[in-house]
Amino acid sequence: MNEIIIELQEISPKEFFGTGNENITLLKKYFPKLKIVARGNTIKAFGDEELLDEFDRRMSMLLKHFSKYNKLDENVIERVLTSQSSDDYNTSEKSGEVLVHGANGKPIKAITANQRKMVELMRKNDMVFAIGPAGTGKTYTGVALAVKALKNKEVKRIILTRPAVEAGENLGFLPGDLKEKLDPYMQPLYDALRDMIPAEKLAQYIENGTIQIAPLAFMRGRTLDHAFVILDEGQNTTHAQMKMFLTRMGKSAKFLLTGDPGQIDLPRRTISGLKEALLILKGVEGVGMIFLDDKDVVRHKLVKKIIEAYKNIENRE
Repeated sequence: MNEIIIELQEISPKEFFGTGNENITLLKKYFPKLKIVARGNTIKAFGDEELLDEFDRRMSMLLKHFSKYNKLDENVIERVLTSQSSDDYNTSEKSGEVLVHGANGKPIKAITANQRKMVELMRKNDMVFAIGPAGTGKTYTGVALAVKALKNKEVKRIILTRPAVEAGENLGFLPGDLKEKLDPYMQPLYDALRDMIPAEKLAQYIENGTIQIAPLAFMRGRTLDHAFVILDEGQNTTHAQMKMFLTRMGKSAKFLLTGDPGQIDLPRRTISGLKEALLILKGVEGVGMIFLDDKDVVRHKLVKKIIEAYKNIENRE
C-alpha cells in the first residue's frame, strides 16, 4: 500500500483541520478509498497511487487557498475538491473586503467564491446577471453592493423591484390597499435592507425616495439614472417585461438582475424573460454573468441537501 505524508508548515493545524477535525471528515467523504489520518501537523494518506496523486494535488490547492484567505469551511472545501482548476474559486482579495457594516455594526461581505466573483463583476460592469438557487446570497450580496454604492455617493438612489406573480397569487385577489398588497412580495428586499441600514435612516430613505421598492409594472415609462437598480426573482418576468426593464437604464446606472431559472412561477408555455435575456446578451460587452450553485448556499446546512434532492427528482422527470 502506498502512502503520502503532507506536513503543514506555517499553518495552524487546528484551524486547517477544523473544529473536531470536521474538515478532515469532509476530505474522507471525498476520498472514501483512501485511509486518511491527521495527527499533530501532518496528514497521512494510504491507498492507490493514482488516488494519492489526486489527493496530493487537491491538498496543495487547499493549502494554497488557506494560506491566502486564512479560512477553510465546508463551502471552500467542496468548491476546491470539485473544481477543474483554481480559476473556479480564486478571486481578488478586494472582492472579499467588507461591503458595508450592518445596522448592528456587523461587517457584511461576500462569503463564497461565486459571491466574491459577483462583487468583482459588479465593479467591472454596469449590468450583471446573478443566477442561482435560493439561499445562495444573490439578493443579499446585491443589496449590500447597492447600499455601499449609495454610501459612497456613486449613485443617488436604490431601486428594488420584482415581478409580483409568485405562488399563483394575483395582486387583484390580495386584500388591502396597494402598499399592503405589495409588502409581502417585497419582504425579502426589506429584510436585507433592515440588516444593513438603521431603522430610522431606512424609513427616512423610503420616505424621501432615496430607496424605492416597487413592482416591475411601475418601471414602465421611467428612465432610471444615477441609480443602483436590482431586479429580484427575474425568472418570473415575461419577454415584454424583461425588455421593458432592460431598456429603462439611464446614465450612471448599475443594473443587477437575480433569478433562479429552476423556480419559475409563470403560466405554462410562457417563456421566462430571464432565460431569454441570458441567451441574447451572452458575450455583450459591459454585461456580466455569474452562476451560483449549491456550494454557495449560506442558509441552514439542510437547505443544500434539499436543493440537491429536488435537483435529482427534477432531472429524472
